[in-house]
Amino acid sequence: MKIILASYQSIMLIRGGPSYKIVETKKCLEKNGIDVHYFDAFDENLELLKADLVHLFAANIATYSLAKNLKHYGIKFVVNPIFFSGHSPTLLRIYQNFEKPFHKLFKRTYSDYSLSKQICECAELVLPNTRAEVNLISKGLRINPSKIQVIHNGVEDRFLNSDVSLFEQKYGIKDFILYVGHIGGPRKNVLSLIKALSKINHPAVIIGDIAHTKESKICLQEAKKNNNLIIIEGLSHDDPLLESAYAACDTFVLPSRYETPGRAALEAGLAGAKIVITKYGGTKEYFENMAEYVDPYSIKSIIRGIEKGLNQKKNDRLKNHIKENFIWEKIIDKTIQMYKEVLNI
Repeated sequence: MKIILASYQSIMLIRGGPSYKIVETKKCLEKNGIDVHYFDAFDENLELLKADLVHLFAANIATYSLAKNLKHYGIKFVVNPIFFSGHSPTLLRIYQNFEKPFHKLFKRTYSDYSLSKQICECAELVLPNTRAEVNLISKGLRINPSKIQVIHNGVEDRFLNSDVSLFEQKYGIKDFILYVGHIGGPRKNVLSLIKALSKINHPAVIIGDIAHTKESKICLQEAKKNNNLIIIEGLSHDDPLLESAYAACDTFVLPSRYETPGRAALEAGLAGAKIVITKYGGTKEYFENMAEYVDPYSIKSIIRGIEKGLNQKKNDRLKNHIKENFIWEKIIDKTIQMYKEVLNI
């Protein structure tokens, strides 16, 4: 079985959840003896035609051309849509209905919703990672539920047994509030987090890549006002210091505008941290009643969530839940079984 993994061109520049997911999928498939390769956009010999299946990550304008050409060449593909909207399925349907008259008058006037729908229609299977995403895709984009199968996101088991002392020895703190993710992108909502932390008298650490945006500059300016806050830039995902930070913190907070479901929060939960996370984007499917959920549009809600987290005692409920359900090895077993079903082998 030869599998090609593909996505949008900038996926490795973003260094977020999707890039991590595609890299980890490749590692785990190879461990299981699968012949797997990344898509090469400059492959003049069209080696792609020799693949049994293409696994596409993201269904949006950035992957639309690739998906349509895969269909044109008769190459089977499945897609993780990585699709989210703050609108209801009903509103998504209304929006697409309003588009239809314009398609006839103005060619190439498709919304991102319409492009996502077309990609999903061309795929053999659509693989959302939450049931909330299933609801949006089936009812909002009107994709037949029979071609939708949930494949959850995974986490590496290396976060189970992290060395707490590494971070404590280097930075001299423990039991702090922690955030890991991009700084300066609107979705991650870090500016609101920094404002919330300024109202909480407790050590805090932010680890992440700093984007070259106006918001990132404001974030850094606000962070300087808080003597309890440390910002650590550019810590690589495979650095043992990151594992140690998860284990050394008391409460991990991810107050994004939405998460599906928040890979860093899964890693922190597996390391034993208490979790405070956005209520939007399917997070409750992963963390159930073992996290504090906040409204990302309310700084007061973020403050309350963090304070509740800090006031609770640590326990192993969430750690065991993640271990039993979302370790990568288990996710990949389901992925391989899905490939076999698509290929009838």
